[in-house]
Amino acid sequence: MEKKVVNNYGSFDTVFVKGKGATLWDKDGKKFIDFIAGIGCNALGHNNKALVKAVQKQAAKEIHISNYYLSDAGLEFADKLLAATGFDGAYFGNSGAEANEAAIKLARKYGYLNGGQKRKVIYTLKQSFHGRTMATLTATGQDKFHPDCFAPYVEGFKTIAANDWEAIKTAFDDTTAALMIECVQGEGGVNLIDPEWAKAAAAAARAAGAIVMADEVQTGVGRTGAYLASDALGFEPEVVTLAKGIAGGIPMGACLFRGKAAGVFAAGDHQSTFAGNPLACRAAITVLETLQKPGFYERVQKAGQKIRDEISSWKNPLVVQVRGKGLMIGVQIKEGVKPFDIEVECMKSGLCVSTAGSDVVRFLPPLVISDKEIDEGLKIFKAVLEKFSA
Repeated sequence: MEKKVVNNYGSFDTVFVKGKGATLWDKDGKKFIDFIAGIGCNALGHNNKALVKAVQKQAAKEIHISNYYLSDAGLEFADKLLAATGFDGAYFGNSGAEANEAAIKLARKYGYLNGGQKRKVIYTLKQSFHGRTMATLTATGQDKFHPDCFAPYVEGFKTIAANDWEAIKTAFDDTTAALMIECVQGEGGVNLIDPEWAKAAAAAARAAGAIVMADEVQTGVGRTGAYLASDALGFEPEVVTLAKGIAGGIPMGACLFRGKAAGVFAAGDHQSTFAGNPLACRAAITVLETLQKPGFYERVQKAGQKIRDEISSWKNPLVVQVRGKGLMIGVQIKEGVKPFDIEVECMKSGLCVSTAGSDVVRFLPPLVISDKEIDEGLKIFKAVLEKFSA
């Protein structure tokens, strides 16, 4: 198929034309079970009635007005989001990378105000992923994202390994502005963070005068079975970044502040033309209200456990480990088989998955995926694994 768009994504040739729930159909009418949900963005799945109605109604009123002014949808979402999360303030952007850029700039300014030019170092975790802009790319703790062709990279970032107790004893000092923790390392391989280590690392960073930030671009908005994964980890960050599922597939990000981080930004410190537009905010209100319905998070936890238990029960020799939280799931594959080859075969068979790290097949299905769609998707995945293990 001739590419009409610069193919820096390495996209499949599949052209999707419609969806419903966790099911997609391509231009030829072929059906696919969606276990990736726009890389975790379609929190309410495809063609969700409440979301469609909210977006249509908002589009008839106003779509964009710029940040010279306020919108009723923006103010309403801010109130609801802060009430749901316990934060003091929010910046709205267009993506996870933008949210993390805001957090990085806030951390640098916080460091400057509380230690001058020397307090500028931001610690992130090895195997983390924070975005594709120059600053967030540098913050990402994976060498493969730092090719020479993009050098020089932004100064002032250091990494420590997640769950490394020795590292946090000496890492932080009066040059440290912030510690940023990705609550489950998504692109790094769906790696879980030890809650006790996260609390200890946060305490060590704060003792050195730094603030603590949580990258919840992928783990937030109900993905792990709670609105914020950092709540379950218990390290109470001063800054949290959100995106992906926040507006159900409409581009949006957010950076939340509280405590020592709440009063750092001033007018003009960070801006974005399309940020917090009424259309995205109205969609985000619908997502948040849906997630707050009784039993929603319990259903996410139950669905994720169903997937992990089912795959583990197969005892397939290719599967090293099944891990994750909620509907953020990683299936670690035995050395010798490439996860991307499994992804390709799944696509041929009618199942959308992705990869993470060097040896993991990743699932990020819609939070509203039905048991029937789970069963259909797992049936395909099992057959693909059996093909590779034969």
